[in-house]
Amino acid sequence: MLRINNLSVSYGPVAALRGIDLTVEAGETVALVGSNGAGKSTTLKAISGLVPPSGGTIEFLGETLNGLKPEAIVERGIVHVPEGRRIFPRLSVEQNLEVGAYSARAAMRRRRIREEVYALFPRLRERRQQMGGSLSGGEQQMLAFGRAMMAQPTLLLLDEPSLGLAPIIVEEVIRAIAHFRAEGVTILLVEQNAELALTLSARGYVLETGQVVLTDESQTLITHPKVWASYLGEKELEDT
Repeated sequence: MLRINNLSVSYGPVAALRGIDLTVEAGETVALVGSNGAGKSTTLKAISGLVPPSGGTIEFLGETLNGLKPEAIVERGIVHVPEGRRIFPRLSVEQNLEVGAYSARAAMRRRRIREEVYALFPRLRERRQQMGGSLSGGEQQMLAFGRAMMAQPTLLLLDEPSLGLAPIIVEEVIRAIAHFRAEGVTILLVEQNAELALTLSARGYVLETGQVVLTDESQTLITHPKVWASYLGEKELEDT
């Protein structure tokens, strides 16, 4: 479904990605793990058209995405839930959800999908007239997921969905990801919490300084000594 070949991205003189290759097949959940500055978020931004590649190609369902505007990429079924949620603080919960259904491919089904959102996240129904900026961090994350549901994604790009959330809210995030998977949505998941990312995914890529240094099935990566030492903690490795 998604094919990235030799992708490079630079911010001025700084190379954020240096020739990465990556594939995601239809129906898969694939994780990108790595430390801060490894290039994980930049990869998602390049796919969704928020930053231009300086080299390489991005293909989705056989079509090259290079040069397309973000709104054109959304129309093709790629939906990005960015780090920090980025909901509209001065719009109500319901208005935020409606924004998610702006594309032609999603607009026709918006009422039915909105009811599915409220069924999955009852707190959003309770707060549907409340301003987005007045919600808690966890509720804003639910709203970001709900807005993504409204857009009817084929490929969902998730950037640090558990960041800064209490464990009980992380369980809500996991439930939302399970819902997308059950609906057949393909997911590319960026998470600094490597254990969570690899638990939720079938395959994973490990990025360091803008390059892919490891790729394998998630269950293999989660026991890999380098992954344990760098992202899961050396102590846990010694205790196993």
